[in-house]
Parts: sequence; C-alpha cells; structure tokens
Amino acid sequence: MDNKTYDIHVIGGGLAGSEAAWQLARRGFSVRLSEMRGGGGSTDAHQTDGLAELVCSNSFRSDDDTSNAVGLLHHEMRECDSLVMRAAAEAQVPAGSALAVDRDVFSAHVEKALADLPNVTIVREKIDVLPDAGMTIVATGPLTAASLASSIGAATGAEALAFFDAIAPIVHRDTVDMDICWMASRWDKGDGKDYINCPMNKEQYVAFRQGLLDGEKTEFKEWEANTPYFEGCMPIEVMAARGEDTLRFGPMKPVGLDNPHAATPEFPNGRWPYAVVQLRQDNKLGTLWNMVGFQTKLKHGAQKELFRTIPGLEKAEFARLGGLHRNTFLNSPILLDRQLRLKSAPHIRFAGQITGCEGYVESSAVGLMAGMMAAAEMAGRQWTSPPRTTAMGALLSHITGDAEADSYQPMNVNFGLFPMPDEAVKKKDRKRAYTERGKRDMQHWLSETKAAEPA
Repeated sequence: MDNKTYDIHVIGGGLAGSEAAWQLARRGFSVRLSEMRGGGGSTDAHQTDGLAELVCSNSFRSDDDTSNAVGLLHHEMRECDSLVMRAAAEAQVPAGSALAVDRDVFSAHVEKALADLPNVTIVREKIDVLPDAGMTIVATGPLTAASLASSIGAATGAEALAFFDAIAPIVHRDTVDMDICWMASRWDKGDGKDYINCPMNKEQYVAFRQGLLDGEKTEFKEWEANTPYFEGCMPIEVMAARGEDTLRFGPMKPVGLDNPHAATPEFPNGRWPYAVVQLRQDNKLGTLWNMVGFQTKLKHGAQKELFRTIPGLEKAEFARLGGLHRNTFLNSPILLDRQLRLKSAPHIRFAGQITGCEGYVESSAVGLMAGMMAAAEMAGRQWTSPPRTTAMGALLSHITGDAEADSYQPMNVNFGLFPMPDEAVKKKDRKRAYTERGKRDMQHWLSETKAAEPA
C-alpha cells in the first residue's frame, strides 16, 4: 500500500491510534494504521502484539458521570461513538463504581472492529522517521521507539520530557486464601463484593512497609537517571518512603471495609483492619486479579517474597509481576497548536499519552479528537474545539496551551482543569454542577459539529 492509496497515516496501534483510526474511517477516510509490534518492534511493557493492549491497570477508573471528571469523559466519548468505550462495554468485569475490563477481550474487540472496516489497513511495521509529507497522526504512546523518538526530537527542536511509570502485579484467584480475605467494595459500593480484601493488623503493616523500603529495587540505567515519577502512578515503595502512614491513606486505606473475620485473635482491635491490600478482577473469567495501587520497581524475587507476607497471599501465584518503564512525552504547550499539529510540521498531529495526557481514557479521548480534527481538515471544514466546560475540551485546553510550559507534566482529567461553575452553586453541589454543565455543553457542541459533517 503506497502513499497514493490512503488519505491519512496513523502511526501507533494503541488506544489513541486505534480510536483516531476508527473516527477517521467512520467518516469515510481511508487509513493506514502502522503498529510496530508484530512488525519487528517491541517495548519493555507490552506482552502481546494486539492493538490497544492495556499494559498497566485494567481499569478505566470511575464510571460515575454525575460527580466525577473521568466519568464525564466516559459519557462524552460514548456520545462521540468511541471505539474504546464500545470495546470496554463488551469486555467489562465487576469493579464497583469503576469501569474495568478483561484486557484480552478488550484488545481483541478493538482489533476486530478496525479490521472489519474496509477503509482501514492495519500494517505491522516499524516507522523510524516522521513522514516528510502527507497527513499523519503520531500516537506511539509513552514507549515510542528510540529511532522515531530521535526523529521527533529533530523535528521539534526541543527535548521530550520523561517520567517513570510502573506496572502492578496480577494474582491467580485460586491461590488467594479466602479464609483470611473477604470480598467487599469500600462502603459496599457496586454490588458490594467487587474486590478481594487482604487485611493487616498494625504489626503486619509496619513489617510490610519496612520490607518495601528494604527490598531490592530495579537499578536505573544511565539514561534513566534523574527522571521524575508521575504522581498518579507512583511505585508503592516510593509512597512507603514518604511516611509511615502514607500507604494507609493511599492504596492500603482500610476505611469502609468491615472485616467479617474480625473475631479471630489475628485482629484483636475489632472489625476494622489497620490496613488493607485490595485485589480487583482483571479478566471476565474472574481467574486473574490485580493488586490495586501496587505498581512497583522491586525486583521480581523481592516482590514474590514480600507480597507473600500479605495475609491471604501466603501461597499466591503471580500471572504477572510488577515492573517499571520509562515514559516520554512532548512539551505540548510549546510544540503543538490548538489542533494538536506540530507547529514546525503541521501535516503531523500527535495524539495520546505522547502529548502529555495521562491515563487510558484521556489518551483515547485525545486520539478521538485528533481523528475528528484531521477528518474536518481533510473535508475542508473548520474545526471548533469542544467547550472548555466539557471534559474533552478541558483536557485539550490543558495540553495545547493552558498549562505552564516550563512545568508541564502529565495530567489526568480533573475538575481543576474546568472553569468554575456559577458562584451561587454550593460547594457540596459543585461536582454535580460540573457534570451537568459539561453534558449540556457537549450535547450542544455535538449537534453543531454533526450538522457540519457530511452524511
């Protein structure tokens, strides 16, 4: 397939690239979708060559669209016929008020949906340099191959920033001791039994935290030195080093979890554990469960030894141990225009985590917008961004100019990116005011956008 047989080239078959290709193809444009995995390329984090593989958590976070920013983003993406949201619905597994998926079912659904479109050609190939002509979307994610990253650096005239991201372990469900653990959601949300809870008393917690501090860690390579962590995906041992109770107010918080085994001598302080390790279902069969918030840079041997001291996980078998990888992203407020185009080469757009958004949903949403922008440009139509009062608009504004370029860091969608609601709204009602306003403004924007698009 040569340059004359497709309208646009999408480089990267992750969440953002897959979503961009879907949006373009659904609008009648032909797409070449290049993915290096399966075509001579690989990364330290991916396990398969499937499109839209989830390499960290299997959760898309809160699905509450009444009082949560990421839940509002879910809603907006569904309204835009998002492929990622379609696939998530097909692959959903129980997770309380969160949207979590079977990662294999999810990836397979995305790949099949794109392969079934006659105007999408999926090519397994490694792209080493940015195209010097032709409409292009680069969605290679935070693990962009070194050769392409070098080409991007040459085109931008500025160095990419970088941070570390870590992966949580996955446990086989049938190796968890349910005589010690129990199933419940915090405050009985969801169906009330969406998480496996491993309780600790104070002595166990103190020993576990010390084990995190003392455990053998992955050594940094020379090129990784002085690279900061992203606060939203902090390795658990780094949190442990911040203070004795940091974990108890973070991923190991025990509030809202009533231990039914509390009458045993193991827990003399009563029904509330001192700390809790939670496991969340990772596949539809319910055979794999991931350790929530337990992304880590401990070496594999140290992980097995320490994590088997957690009550209920003494005989745990791990389908995957935790890991650490280096993420890279652009200083987008300086390098990209308001339509995600590279200022020095406007035929190239960037999408997904390489732009400096953080999270599966945010990455997909930026890919969705990049696809819509490119489609409008190729159709000769003016693109109007979603209002800043919407989750998509707020995220786009952060990436393309509202953030301080000198201190630009990856960001999850949050209400801090939105304009404040009317001053008359009481503080307790503010989150609902954000979401109601966002839904209303998104619907208005979509009605105008769709009216401008060809049938």
